[in-house]
Amino acid sequence: MEKKMKKVLWSILGVIVVLAVGISGYAYYQLHNATSKINSSDSTLSKVSDQKTSSGKSVSYLLLGTDTGALGRDYKGRTDTMMVMTVNPKAEKTTIVSIERDTQIQLNGHTAKLNAAYAEGDADSAISAVENLLDIKLDGYMLVNMNGLKQLVESVGGVTVTAPLTFDYEGYSFVNGQSYSMDGDEALAFSRMRYDDPKGDYGRQERQQMVVKAVLNKLKQNPTSALSNSFLASVSDNVRSNISQSSFQNLAMKYSKAANTIETDQIMGNGIMENGVSYQIIPQNEINRVHNEIENAMNEQ
Repeated sequence: MEKKMKKVLWSILGVIVVLAVGISGYAYYQLHNATSKINSSDSTLSKVSDQKTSSGKSVSYLLLGTDTGALGRDYKGRTDTMMVMTVNPKAEKTTIVSIERDTQIQLNGHTAKLNAAYAEGDADSAISAVENLLDIKLDGYMLVNMNGLKQLVESVGGVTVTAPLTFDYEGYSFVNGQSYSMDGDEALAFSRMRYDDPKGDYGRQERQQMVVKAVLNKLKQNPTSALSNSFLASVSDNVRSNISQSSFQNLAMKYSKAANTIETDQIMGNGIMENGVSYQIIPQNEINRVHNEIENAMNEQ
């Protein structure tokens, strides 16, 4: 798969790996091997996540997707896109907010894009950058590599999505308002297109989120598909996290209803060129809006 073709798996896998566990909580033991491969680190954040999930409190995780290669590669790359996912079991709602990767920030004393935080540091650096930008606290992360979108979508038997605009891309044609039953290749093409979308990367984010919902809906219709060998392989081989086994088990037992309502949003900025580099400048009122949205999502009863 070419590098450009790898830029959307994270947006599906990161959400699925939490909510699929919840949807299939009655068979958690079957997910043990998969989640033990996903979890690869321990930290203060994982302990916070354990405390919150053990008592059924809301949690917010940062979903990260790298733009090159496999998780064991030498060059780790930047995080192509970033999402904050808030899971509220009492409100029975999950809120997913896409954070613009080109957001201009100050990083280690210089001007940089938000997605450089991971490249210049690690997942904890990315968490700190997002926390500083939005004035929020996160409870952990999931890092997803860009291989396996086709495998994931096909492991649930494909997805159905309604096109929000008309476009042709990589041999596929989509017409605004028409629904399509997509296999992995078609879902990848639907999610990838950027430059012919009037909304640019923001439009691509919306289509990525549509595919997220479509996969989750498919899992809700057939929860046992989350336990298939092909699905578990697509998840466990492509995700690393500091969310512990205990938190995964708590999510499975207490958070399944959070998939009942899935709301999506994206932070919006204005494009500028500075020293030959394109950035997104996020107005303070937009930062405040997203901060309040995430805080409200955490606190809703």
